[in-house]
Parts: sequence; C-alpha cells; structure tokens
Amino acid sequence: MHTMTTNKLGEFIRSHRERVSPQSAGLPGGGRRRTPGLRREELAQLCEISPTWLTWLEQGRQVAASAQMLARLADVLQLSGAERAYLFSLAERLDPQRAMHGAHGGQEDGTARELDAIVQAVQAPAYVLDLQWDAAAWNADAAALFAGWLDGGADQHGRPPNLLRFMFCQRAARNLIVDWPHRAQRLVAEFRADTAQHAGQEPLASLIAELARDSCEFRELWNLQDVLGREGGVRRFQHPARGALGYQQVTLHLARRQDLKLTMLLPMPEPHGAQDAVQHAAH
Repeated sequence: MHTMTTNKLGEFIRSHRERVSPQSAGLPGGGRRRTPGLRREELAQLCEISPTWLTWLEQGRQVAASAQMLARLADVLQLSGAERAYLFSLAERLDPQRAMHGAHGGQEDGTARELDAIVQAVQAPAYVLDLQWDAAAWNADAAALFAGWLDGGADQHGRPPNLLRFMFCQRAARNLIVDWPHRAQRLVAEFRADTAQHAGQEPLASLIAELARDSCEFRELWNLQDVLGREGGVRRFQHPARGALGYQQVTLHLARRQDLKLTMLLPMPEPHGAQDAVQHAAH
C-alpha cells in the first residue's frame, strides 16, 4: 500500500473517530476529555483490536487492514454508505457487505428497483454486472439474446447468472458468440482489469478458483496476465432462432455504485449495400 494512501486512511479514521460520542457508541460518557469523540483505546476495544495496531494504522505505518476489521471500524464509526465505500477504497479492500449483496443478488430494494428501471428503459439488450460479473438486472431483449445465461434466472445452486460461468462452462456460449476464442481472451483480460485489487479476496478468489478448475481455457487465459479496459466495440452473435446479429456495445459505470456497470448492445444498422439489395429484391 502506498504511503500517501495509508496516511489518508489513517487521517480518515482519526477524523471520524473524533466525531463519534461515547454515548452513541454504547460507552459511558462521564469525565473530562482532552479531545472530542472516542479515544483511540475505546475504538480499539469496540472493534476488538489492539490499541497499538490502531495507533500504527492512524499514523500511516505499513500495517495491513483486513476487510473484516474495516467492516467493524465502519460500524463503530457509524459511517454512511458513501463514507464506508471511501474507507474500503482507501484501504484497497473489497467490502464484504457489498460482495455479499452481489454474490446473492441481494441489493437493497431501492437499488434493485433502480437497476430494473434502467435496463427496462433501454430499447435493446441491456444488463448490469456486479464486481463478480453476476447479472444484477437485465431486460427481456437481453434474455432473448443470451439463451442459456439470462433466460433462466438463478442456476441449479441458487446463484445469480454469471457471465464467466456462461462463457466458459456452457456449450451454448460457444455456439452463440462469433469468434468465441478471441472474445473469451478479451473477456478474461477485461475481468482481470476490473478485479485488480480484489482478485485474492472473497468471493472473487473462490470464483476464479472454480473457473480455473472447471475450464482449462479460462485457466490458460487467466495465467496470461493480460489486461484490457472494457471499452465496448462490435459484438457479433449467431443466434439459434434469429441468425447472424451484430451490436455495438456500450458500457457505463453507475455513479452511486462504481462496482456495477451497465452494458447495452445497440443494434448495428445494416450496410447500405445490404439495404439496397433487399429493396431491389422487393421490386
């Protein structure tokens, strides 16, 4: 962890520690205090960690903060959603609360409604992926296009539809996606770029291990260490019912949830030559 980032983390923790009253944290508030808020020893006690370790963290020393410890800190410091996300970002850790929501499809009701409204408003195949590349929301056009992935909901284990499991573990993907080997290589490189700081943390670590175990192609591509940005571009499919299809992919991150991204597949206009040929045949 970089020193500047570590110092920012310590400053953030110390600032918010000084904003929490002992009474609101469940401690007696008697006695005079030199500084407002919780004492360092009190915060350490509430988080069940060593006061010395917390001192080092606030001073910016090179100590590693686990996701579980950060979650306890966030709870005791009574952080808002934005503040909690900022804390985990500074520590370069994946929030287990957010990971759990993504892994089990359990976004807050408000978020789930917002995601559904977004994808339903798109007049083309559209879906939202979380950090594990589980589908958090999708529309009917996406379900019709991605048969075998988005048309069946949760899998036999009760897990939400996952793009990588579909890509590497379902025969339907190889039949649907034109130039599957090239697309598979790009997809793994994009996934590595997405998960750079968190690939060794749960639930991502288990997902990667599962895919490496079940798919030799994924294992070989993951070991290449390739990294690509998810920039969109042309996506081509050979649909079993509709034949050859082409789309322009557009991917956007959501402002309030940077771990969620909206992917839209906008139909590509037919080449003028093809349109002229159809019109000529009609006459």
